[in-house]
Amino acid sequence: MSGAPAYPSDVPRPKAGEAANPAPPTVARVRIRFAKRGRLRFLSHRDVARSVERAVRRAGVPVSHSHGFSPHPRLSWVGAAPTGTASEAEYLEIGLTAPVEPSELVTALDAALPDGLDILDAAVAEPPSLADRIDASRWVVELPGVAPDALRAAVDALLALDTLVVERVTPSGRRQIDVRAALASATAAGSHDSLPSGTDGAGVCAILTAVVRQTTPAVRPDDVLGALDVVAGLRSPVPPKATRTAQGLLDDRGDLADPLGPPRVTTQV
Repeated sequence: MSGAPAYPSDVPRPKAGEAANPAPPTVARVRIRFAKRGRLRFLSHRDVARSVERAVRRAGVPVSHSHGFSPHPRLSWVGAAPTGTASEAEYLEIGLTAPVEPSELVTALDAALPDGLDILDAAVAEPPSLADRIDASRWVVELPGVAPDALRAAVDALLALDTLVVERVTPSGRRQIDVRAALASATAAGSHDSLPSGTDGAGVCAILTAVVRQTTPAVRPDDVLGALDVVAGLRSPVPPKATRTAQGLLDDRGDLADPLGPPRVTTQV
């Protein structure tokens, strides 16, 4: 029995080497830095991606799409922050079918996104790739109810080690993660904080700043806190709040280079 033809007679067949249902070509790429703030820090990466895709459509951005019968917008993501953490330094790259001024893209996308997902910077993409411009992150973690001196002692104990492995439970099983190998630097500071009445340590809040290299699997703020618990029994009486403040290439001074680089446009949100 003969099968049905691959293409109906009234539909032109693609030429050899040509994609079915070809989309307009990508003629430009723009890189974006955005923030994930407030209650929206509890969004998963998938939720953030869906929100950005909807904003791209609402703003009328000439985004390019993949070929085929189920085209997808060409949005490339790098190092998404874990669910539950805030960030001032999330990055994506958008493929475009027509050139767009970065400043116009910042304004249009920021207006189309909900408060808490805020577009901060934009730049025309230039070599090297965005992924090659990022190899570390800086995290600031607020630890209400923890005395700064206790955090300093725990940080010193962790930095004195050559290795410290913690275990993380993942959907694919348990993973062993060497936190110390990924930890480029860590410092402790303090501030005043208001805690619910009856909470131990009310009025104190230790602040951890840690620069963490990219590894596989990635070391997260809760992994660093788990390591501090192992070496010094350090725990916050209330959930800590972690914010990623920067991503980039780590230099010899411990600074992170801006992944966007010049030229760029910046908005104050």
